[in-house]
Amino acid sequence: MRFSLFFFVIIPFVEIMLLLEVSERIGGWNTVLVVLGTAVLGISLLRRQGFSTMTRFQQRLRSGELPAQEIVEGMIIAFCGALLLAPGFITDSVGILGLLPPVRKAIARRILRSGGAFMSGGPFTMGSQFQYRETRFDDGDIIEGDVVDEEPRSKHGLGKDGE
Repeated sequence: MRFSLFFFVIIPFVEIMLLLEVSERIGGWNTVLVVLGTAVLGISLLRRQGFSTMTRFQQRLRSGELPAQEIVEGMIIAFCGALLLAPGFITDSVGILGLLPPVRKAIARRILRSGGAFMSGGPFTMGSQFQYRETRFDDGDIIEGDVVDEEPRSKHGLGKDGE
């Protein structure tokens, strides 16, 4: 509840108050130009950083590594891009700050280190390489196993006898 109150009520209210204060000091049209200028600067930074992250993502995939850092950075870039769409000085500042590579990489590393990002539906955690995570049941037993495909599959995914 506090999270939504903060982002949907308090931040817009503060943004409006700040826009009104700045427009009183430098004029309405100058305020509009500054807001548009920060948006243009942010969008150009967004494009450049997005392409850079996508290139690193593809390089990691080609080398057989899980591009966890790049996935989290991509989410941060998308979030910062959304902040740049909202008019205002606070959202633009946070958006541009989040697009700066050192800041974005530090945030992504912290998210990955905290374990806040997991691949859903599997026993692997996101990191620079796949890491196995044990599954424990109530009695403390650990069940491990390997998947072995003994029968060759036909082109339709069925076994030899069509099952």
